[in-house]
Amino acid sequence: MPKARVKLIVTGDDFGYCPRRNQGIVECFLTGAVSNVSLLVNGSAVSDAVQLANRHRIPIGLHANLSEGSPVCPALKGKSTLLSDKGFFHGKMGIRAALADRLLNMSEVKQELTAQVDLFCELTGHLPHHMDGHQHVHVLPEIRHVFAQVLEDYGIKYTRLPIEPDLPRCDWIDPPLMDFYLDVEKDSLKTVDVFRKHCIRWPDIYIGLSTMGKNMSIAKILGAIENATMAYLAEEDSSVPSHLSSCPDQENRTITIELMTHPGHPSIPPVGGCGEGPDDFSQSWERLHELETLKNAELQSHYRMRNIQLCAFKDLEM
Repeated sequence: MPKARVKLIVTGDDFGYCPRRNQGIVECFLTGAVSNVSLLVNGSAVSDAVQLANRHRIPIGLHANLSEGSPVCPALKGKSTLLSDKGFFHGKMGIRAALADRLLNMSEVKQELTAQVDLFCELTGHLPHHMDGHQHVHVLPEIRHVFAQVLEDYGIKYTRLPIEPDLPRCDWIDPPLMDFYLDVEKDSLKTVDVFRKHCIRWPDIYIGLSTMGKNMSIAKILGAIENATMAYLAEEDSSVPSHLSSCPDQENRTITIELMTHPGHPSIPPVGGCGEGPDDFSQSWERLHELETLKNAELQSHYRMRNIQLCAFKDLEM
């Protein structure tokens, strides 16, 4: 790897989803495997998660949720374009279909995002250090504009931009999942200018789609970091400004990376979820696989040898 100072934010997503997820994320934080978490304020175990974050001083941000479970805004709990006939959010693919059919009311999107930020502040006593989207809803057409405005209104400086440099070459990803990931990247590329307009920042490099669940391994994590860092430095040295980075640090050659992770102990129904029970991924062995991989002492040793410093969004210069 080229010589450069690397700051790595390892984010544990879905904090608050269920007690067993919370337990796994905290285990990772206490062993130095995770340095940052994203909270689902409509998660069934959100109160437990906040107590744990306070007890262990875990840096925490908001995992804005418009796709799974129930809204937190009282005005939207009865009837809303954000909800299916069953009274829950439309789901990961359902929200995308509803958006394509122009069925979503963007004023209701803003109501719910605002309510989630307000609830986060009520629960934690502070603004989120960062805010991203559960199942990447924050980069979807139309929603990206509302999301960016909410961040600007509250003064939340950092978000996630899920564009992974080596993704097209990751032949271990199942084709249907790859199609979804590539759609996420297309939406993210169209979101860059929107976020910049609202003065929102994000790490220079994002990793997480290629290393999610069963695809996570020490070799894949380190390979993704090395390849992305080399590509970033090569682009930086070419004197061509990056089309992705919101705040490149060319003088000090400091690179910021976010690694998105989903560690935890598998959910046991009916406990968990965001109002309609835990989903299949939360119940699978893949969550535990991520936990065990991230906690592996070999990975921590490689971080130290490669001059990779783990940090949180709150540690980045504003």
